[in-house]
Amino acid sequence: MAAPLLTLRRLAPIALALITLCAFAGDETGQRAPRFRAKTTTGDQFNNASVKGKVVLFEFWTTWCKYCEAEADLVDDVAKEFAGKGLIVLAVDVLEPDQKVKKYLVDHPRSVPIVLTKDTNLAAMYNAQSYPIYVVIDRDGNIAGEQRGAAGESGLRRLLKRAGIEAKESED
Repeated sequence: MAAPLLTLRRLAPIALALITLCAFAGDETGQRAPRFRAKTTTGDQFNNASVKGKVVLFEFWTTWCKYCEAEADLVDDVAKEFAGKGLIVLAVDVLEPDQKVKKYLVDHPRSVPIVLTKDTNLAAMYNAQSYPIYVVIDRDGNIAGEQRGAAGESGLRRLLKRAGIEAKESED
């Protein structure tokens, strides 16, 4: 009787950890996007009501993340390409001091709006702990897709397609 009890005591923490991981790793695609607020470094304000009818791409990043730095131009280009189709991109820096981010942006300028952690509740809502993270919200306010880790161009385009935004086929 003692052996099964000992085995159970050893397995219980592992089982609890796996259950916890599964709860946080659940795919939220199709669910209503949580209510958010965000203020950019230029003072523009966004929330669920202000983006209604638009597709929103949240990019969670940090200054020390080399993958974020490598994909920054790609995100900026995609934002520019699809702005006329109703895409809004918000680049949310996570948990870094304002001055550090502002200094970084002098050397690494971005064309998309930048949001600092103190000016939003987004990072906590999407459990942003590894970077980059991309979350796409469709025109109806639902989570259309999420990518944790570098997406590359095809990954970003795939996410946007799930929200109804894609490039026209070339007519060669």
